[in-house]
Amino acid sequence: MKKQRHVCVLGGSGFVGTHLVGRLSDEGYQVTVLSRRPERQRHLLVLPAVTVVAANVCDEEALTEHFSGMDTVINLIGLLHESGKNSFAQIHIALARKVAAACRVAGVCRLLHMSALNADEARGVSAYLRTKGEAENHAHALHDVAVTSFRPSVIFGEDDSFFNRFATLLRLSPGLLPLAAPNARFAPVFIGDVVAAMVSSIDTQETYGQRYNLCGPNEYSLRELVQYTAQVSGCRRKIIGLSDGLAEIMARIMELLPGKPLTRDNLASMKADSVCKDGFPPIFNIEPTSIEAIVPSYLSPGSDGEYFDRLREAARHE
Repeated sequence: MKKQRHVCVLGGSGFVGTHLVGRLSDEGYQVTVLSRRPERQRHLLVLPAVTVVAANVCDEEALTEHFSGMDTVINLIGLLHESGKNSFAQIHIALARKVAAACRVAGVCRLLHMSALNADEARGVSAYLRTKGEAENHAHALHDVAVTSFRPSVIFGEDDSFFNRFATLLRLSPGLLPLAAPNARFAPVFIGDVVAAMVSSIDTQETYGQRYNLCGPNEYSLRELVQYTAQVSGCRRKIIGLSDGLAEIMARIMELLPGKPLTRDNLASMKADSVCKDGFPPIFNIEPTSIEAIVPSYLSPGSDGEYFDRLREAARHE
């Protein structure tokens, strides 16, 4: 019987959160997900022992109230780019401080924090990585709470925003696809491996106070990953790698578009290779899954129709 059974998750309705909450539910945890719009989280409400509660996660008093009685808090919230009122300072740093303070007041004994590979408050190559690093440091400043941070490379899985986004761009491109930072390197890590490590860590005392880099078994350039996406999805296009100057121009344009598909800060982040020097942390006893074992199951021509049908069905219910 696990000692810690009541878990509160921030960011539980996103890509990582949905998979993590599902895994926690399967493992028998009582899970509370904080959300601004619980009515939109039907995919979570059908899971056993999962409760979705309306809450403003930026309200420290509300966090303290919802953390009361929880054994573990998991903070997954993060931004890839700033937009409007949502700044890195607000969502990464300020929220991490509020979560830490609320854990302390509510008497929470365990905190899992989602960070990012290359996060570094002092030496991060982008605002994203510097604020991720500062947020991580705020979490680990808690001396009366057992904290573990996770720093994944790009995460992949059926509903990811990496391979699926490039598959969409390839389908929409007129014969060729201009690609910024084609030589940036990644070691994509499978979502199933990430959430397995996180759940395993909850009751593993050896992970307390640790910060774990999470990578898949292989490294690739961004160009290689996009070429692989084209091959698997059956959407062959010519990939045109852009120079740094042209990439900067593209980012300036794209950060003005809805959703900001690419920003100058994204480009800066890719100057640091998102790879791990060592293998997957052995403490989790996980053999990391390759992209070749998973990606074809949701990007190949015979599978993506079903995937997008599900997306459209989900959208109709929102």
